Amino acid sequence: MAQEYMWYQGIPFPSKVYTPEFIKEVHEQFVLKDEDIITVTYPKSGTNWVIEILCLIHSKGNPEWIRSVPIWDRSPWIETKDGFQTIKERKEGPPLITSHLPIQIFPKSFFNSKAKVIYVIRNPKDVLVSGYYYSAGATYLKNPQSLQQYYECFIEGNVQFGSWFAHVQGWMSMRERENMLVLSYEELKKDTRSTVEKICQFLGKKLNPEELELVLENSSFQAMKENTMSNFSLLRGDYFSPGFLITRKGITGDWKNHFTVAQAEAFEKIFQEKMAGLPAELFLWD
Repeated sequence: MAQEYMWYQGIPFPSKVYTPEFIKEVHEQFVLKDEDIITVTYPKSGTNWVIEILCLIHSKGNPEWIRSVPIWDRSPWIETKDGFQTIKERKEGPPLITSHLPIQIFPKSFFNSKAKVIYVIRNPKDVLVSGYYYSAGATYLKNPQSLQQYYECFIEGNVQFGSWFAHVQGWMSMRERENMLVLSYEELKKDTRSTVEKICQFLGKKLNPEELELVLENSSFQAMKENTMSNFSLLRGDYFSPGFLITRKGITGDWKNHFTVAQAEAFEKIFQEKMAGLPAELFLWD
């Protein structure tokens, strides 16, 4: 897989999509505004679900926007050229931005701004499994030969955007800042309503009961799976194989259907070693 990547400051990026010159420009020169709301995740951690929720909070549950504009235009990825340009040229609409960047190469302007970051974490074993299937369907990535091969690459950080462990460690160092909210995919799945209310409180937004119900209904897994503006079906052929949808299962604990006992035990040992400096309550999953 390594030959498929370009590297910037030790982080691998798919060479078809990124260049070191562009990542450097985003890192060093892009100026975030105080009103910006950035969803930051390690890939396959619930990124698109949170974007959909944020879009619906803005529209008070009205699905017209999410059904007429692609999700990558509603909340552009700052590290892609198209996303970067969309953000710079945007004249109206909610200031939503998305990023998978590790903290050390995130736009430097963030650290002196009031821009709000919502950082979403997910059980890394589920992230690994989801990443495996994503890589198998993404034509811009070399297909992994097996789950075991992808498992080894994931542990080594030799997958797009590098090490999950380093990514989470880096962003968790910011968790006490007033302009950062940490969510987990698991809590979002277990109690979507309360988590949406927490997001609204963080953003200073208010929804009445009817609007909240609409947000929940229109951001459900089934609703996103059926929405061509959200399921990535529009990118088939250019970036993904026929039949690919970003909405694969939308569940927690799928790793149990894929990991061997030996893989699970080895992973847990590595996790405990690499994440020892962070409070255990940040990682409440099974």
